[in-house]
Amino acid sequence: MAEQLALTMRGLTKSYGKVRALQGLDLDVQRGEIFGFLGPNGAGKTTTIRCLLDTIRPDGGTARVLGLDPQRDPVAVHARTGYLPGELHLDDNMTGEGQLRYFNALRGGLASWAYVQALAEQLDLDLNRPIKNLSRGNKQKVGVIQAVMHRPELLILDEPTSGLDPLMQHVVLQLIRDAQAGGTTTFFSSHIMSEVEAVADRVGIIRDGRLVEVAAPQALAARALHRATVRFTEPVSLDALVSVEGVRVVSQDEETRVTLEIQGEMAPFIRALAPYPVRDLETARPSLEDVFLAYYGHTQG
Repeated sequence: MAEQLALTMRGLTKSYGKVRALQGLDLDVQRGEIFGFLGPNGAGKTTTIRCLLDTIRPDGGTARVLGLDPQRDPVAVHARTGYLPGELHLDDNMTGEGQLRYFNALRGGLASWAYVQALAEQLDLDLNRPIKNLSRGNKQKVGVIQAVMHRPELLILDEPTSGLDPLMQHVVLQLIRDAQAGGTTTFFSSHIMSEVEAVADRVGIIRDGRLVEVAAPQALAARALHRATVRFTEPVSLDALVSVEGVRVVSQDEETRVTLEIQGEMAPFIRALAPYPVRDLETARPSLEDVFLAYYGHTQG
């Protein structure tokens, strides 16, 4: 079983003074899968990643990366991993090409330069421009390329689409899919629900340093709350709508306008709504906070 795991964490704890960043984290990531690590800022995502790479050390617990102990074999772990940090630091005085050639030299020249150029073209990145003249998004592209260019066994990406426009976000997600097709495992953190849904095989939700759920993204979305505002052409009875499991009235501003909350799939609600004289319907995609409330709102005091 251990041979099938790319990442294993058992009882990881880490505190910064009185702040408990990780509180007994247990998690397995299978080889070859894309695993999305989802949570708001401050939930413990970056701390987990830094413990895996031995850039910080946990107070307790164990971690294994590709079967290796990152505290005993950090060089071996780094050699087999492509890492994109959440806070990327580049040399402003280098060009994009110079920076990437430098990273490649550190790895023993493992990356094909033709592949690096192909990645730059995919990401619409001019490698001849100095780093200091690049936008935040273009600096992020340099970071993405340096993580994937040597085709590592494992990608660990901390907020990989941060600072990118929607088109480039899609390109980066496609690079993750392409890496998986070549056998690479990807562990990436995000607070953006939609990008996790787009590529992840499984999703882990972390909150306050604890893993609170691991699920397929489809199952995660099915448990989320949606909000719908319906305007009717005439006053109606809402009995048929609120009798649908998971539907409740949030507010009714006037006789012909109502806002409802729907937990789970929208289809039963839409079927119940069909006979009504609907003037218009507005729906809101669940936010990450909605997902948390759908899962754990009942535990809050």
